Amino acid sequence: MARFRPRGVGLERVLGTAALFSTAYGNVGSSIYYALGLVAVFALGLTPAVFVIAGVIFACTAATYAEGTTMYPEAGGSSSFARHAFNELWAFVAAWGQMLNYIITVAISAFFVPHYLGVFWPELGRSPGDIVGGVITIALLVALNVVGVKESARLNVILAVTDFLTQLALVAIGLVLVFSPETLVQNVDLGRYPTISNFLIAIPVGMVAYTGIETISNMAEEARDYGRTIPRGIAAVVAAVTAIYAFLPAVALSAMPVEEGRTVLALPKEQGGFADDPVLGIVENMDLGALQRPAEIYVGLLAATILFLATNAGLIGVSRLTYSMGQYRQLPERLRALHPRFRTPYVSIVLFGLVACVTLLPGEAEFLGTVYAFGAMLSFTIAHAAVATLRVRAPQVPRPWKGPGNLRVAGYELPLYSLLGGLGTGIALVVVSALNLTTLAVGSAWLLIGLALYVVYRRRQGLGLTETRKVVLPEPVVEREVEYESILVAFEGPKLEPEAIRTACRLAARRNRAVHVLVLIPVPYNLPLDAEMPAEEEAAQALIDSARVIGGRRVTGHWEKVRPGGAGRRIVDEARAIRARAVVLPVPAKRPGGGFGGTIETVLEERPGRVILVSARGGSSPLPRAA
Repeated sequence: MARFRPRGVGLERVLGTAALFSTAYGNVGSSIYYALGLVAVFALGLTPAVFVIAGVIFACTAATYAEGTTMYPEAGGSSSFARHAFNELWAFVAAWGQMLNYIITVAISAFFVPHYLGVFWPELGRSPGDIVGGVITIALLVALNVVGVKESARLNVILAVTDFLTQLALVAIGLVLVFSPETLVQNVDLGRYPTISNFLIAIPVGMVAYTGIETISNMAEEARDYGRTIPRGIAAVVAAVTAIYAFLPAVALSAMPVEEGRTVLALPKEQGGFADDPVLGIVENMDLGALQRPAEIYVGLLAATILFLATNAGLIGVSRLTYSMGQYRQLPERLRALHPRFRTPYVSIVLFGLVACVTLLPGEAEFLGTVYAFGAMLSFTIAHAAVATLRVRAPQVPRPWKGPGNLRVAGYELPLYSLLGGLGTGIALVVVSALNLTTLAVGSAWLLIGLALYVVYRRRQGLGLTETRKVVLPEPVVEREVEYESILVAFEGPKLEPEAIRTACRLAARRNRAVHVLVLIPVPYNLPLDAEMPAEEEAAQALIDSARVIGGRRVTGHWEKVRPGGAGRRIVDEARAIRARAVVLPVPAKRPGGGFGGTIETVLEERPGRVILVSARGGSSPLPRAA
């Protein structure tokens, strides 16, 4: 009989283009709710031009990430590229820059949540209401992430699509009602408003609106057919944000023009401006008549929700990055320690949540924007340099995707998008550092603290600064290969239902078939999918051993890790892969509102074969293959 070897603990690739796009756009699209006001503070009437220039740099950066991520489909983004192109020290510098990005994302997104909720209570949009509201938002999400509350992937997709369509509608309505090319021209008096220095510093600040491409890179290990889905997902994000950001700033400056070197788009709430809730400012200045108030409430609620989720995404990014850096011996093990009950990296979540709160306390959005630009430009510049260097140092590595435009130098094809993108982000890093000494001081201090921590920890571990040493993860114990046409028994979590095993064994005995047990371990979103979870892994293996005691030698088994909500899809894929003759599932206790739960409902909907549900009392309910 043919046999099939289980995939074990390797990362399950289940995310398609739509999932990658919606997740990334949820992060990138959220930034317009604060980036528009931040850029206007510096660029005034040239704000639309800044977004176009930043968009070109972003497109080059996206192409670089597409090539690098498909070469090495692993979490890490710029840090992973630097590891393969240079060494572990540069990988740490890139990762530490990413850490700064995530912390500022948490702080700046949380800071703007109360500003949009100010549509209900104006005091929330003024100091100190915005600071207090931002700190409360961070504290709430820190607590939720420590407990490990499940994130709804479907809700994220719905909100990302809703956000995109809302922004698209604002562009369309704005182009009809308020857009004025003449006004846009009159808004600019380069040298006076804005000054040359302010215009230059606005460009790296404008990149705040486009960052988030790291999100797709960090999901690479979970992407299906990554050679196609990752480039497509990145291209879709670039197209969507370019379409919005090319026009929404022009609509905003048409509705709120520059007069005597000032625009209400760049003024704080205390001065009657909309720098802290710029998209609400667009709505309020479009004269929508009877729809004015409903539109304001809708945009305020949507923006606050999107920014709340962006804050959560930043905390998830911090925890996953900390865990990944710990695996590569870049940070002390204590920082990635898991909570004994909730199995979440609570130390890193609480620590960096506190750091985000500290950066939020001054209540200076411009400061947050420039510091964010420092970290982002540093990571992006390293990414561009790494991908270009890999063309020389690793030409033999397969590149499932290579973008258009190459420059041949000394027999090597160098990617123009990496060269131009690296030049753009490198200059932007110099500009934001040279023209804003506070940003230079904070950014330099952050790097020095990180490097000191790295050097001390590495020396104590007896490791060189440039040596790559990854913590070895345990593999699941599988005593023998899985037979094709086995009876598949699937458990979501380590709770054994003996009757499910007995039912499967009775079915298998009729045709002398084997029984294979699949135990799925849910991994919280704030951990990498390959995170060490020794307690859960040991419990899953104990369940398999118990199943062998019940069923004897005909029973094999293995465990795998999945995201919350992904168990049903994984069971279906496994059943089809081994051509299972039947799938046996234990029925959980009654759920409020009825129903079997998402996992069983997914299996029933897909119906990969005969499905048998076994209750804890021992009854079974066979469901034949769909015609």
